[in-house]
Amino acid sequence: MTDLVVLSLERWDGVWRRNQYLVAGLLDADPELRVLFVEPPDDPIHDLRHRRRPSTGRGLTRIDDRLWTLRPVKWLPRRIDRGADDRLASSVRAAVETLRMPHPVLWINDPTAVQLAQRTGWPVLYDMTDDWLAAERPESAQQRIAEGEKWLLQHAAAVVACSPELIRRKRSQRDDIVLVRNGVDTARYLAPAPRPADAPEGPYALYLGTLHRDRIDVDLCEATATALRGNGHLVLVGPEAWSAADGERVRAAGAIVLGARDREAVPGYLQHADVLVVPHLVTAFTESLDPLKLYEYQAVGRPIVSTPVAGFRDEPGVTIASGAEFASAVASALPADSPFPDGANARAADWSARVAAFRAALPLR
Repeated sequence: MTDLVVLSLERWDGVWRRNQYLVAGLLDADPELRVLFVEPPDDPIHDLRHRRRPSTGRGLTRIDDRLWTLRPVKWLPRRIDRGADDRLASSVRAAVETLRMPHPVLWINDPTAVQLAQRTGWPVLYDMTDDWLAAERPESAQQRIAEGEKWLLQHAAAVVACSPELIRRKRSQRDDIVLVRNGVDTARYLAPAPRPADAPEGPYALYLGTLHRDRIDVDLCEATATALRGNGHLVLVGPEAWSAADGERVRAAGAIVLGARDREAVPGYLQHADVLVVPHLVTAFTESLDPLKLYEYQAVGRPIVSTPVAGFRDEPGVTIASGAEFASAVASALPADSPFPDGANARAADWSARVAAFRAALPLR
């Protein structure tokens, strides 16, 4: 394999997730590989509706010698512009032609992005990271997801999933799905980092991850921040994808919401936290996940308090609590004083093993 086109659900930025770690690992493993990483399209109308400065895409951008990104633009809603998906596919094909990638392998994260595969006939790997059919979305969006996933499960040359639960749910449609879990950059998380300058003084409980209603229990965050007042702080680190009202609620309760932080800074926030928390909803959607934070939390070896959510509830040493008991459990764990790196876990699942499994699943020519 020399060329790979990734249709991602996330941007290539400083907040690294599954796609970035796997792409970086694949590039390290294959010196001939070239990658076009296609980010989700900008949506200027949506930006204006939510009072944000509209973004209008970014053309072919070279990240390094063998990695490029492309961010298309969706100028109008699909209900108005019936040709939106066709134009998005055309913009990717144009970039592929510019890079002279004649026979790329197509790696699809977004089940609604099947049009490029349908038009080109390129071999496809479908990487399932979430059960989007179980998430709360408008009916029109759910229909597009269902149609795209059905096509991918029928026609993709290979399908991988991040969790056994995802495989169980989709087995009736595809019986050869390969399990490739998430992982952690173990060496980076084991290296002691200085206390971040914007971390609060005194003890703090920390949540790391995207702040989104699909996952986060806002009521639980509010209650936990309130329970810690006077003894410590609840700190939330990650991109804010919830509503402004949700953010205002947890801040008013005393939580410190720091927003997204570059991956190089993240280990320091985890290492210096007194307890790591997972105030997740327990839903059909969250049951499908293999939380990336599980491996990051494990690597630094700090105490963990979680709701009974997939990934965490069966892990030894994790305190499981829900409802009114969650805030109390976090408050009780807060005085913990095991200085890093005494609790660090060098046996945490490293991304190198996940990259090898993913590479083996790719439909190579």
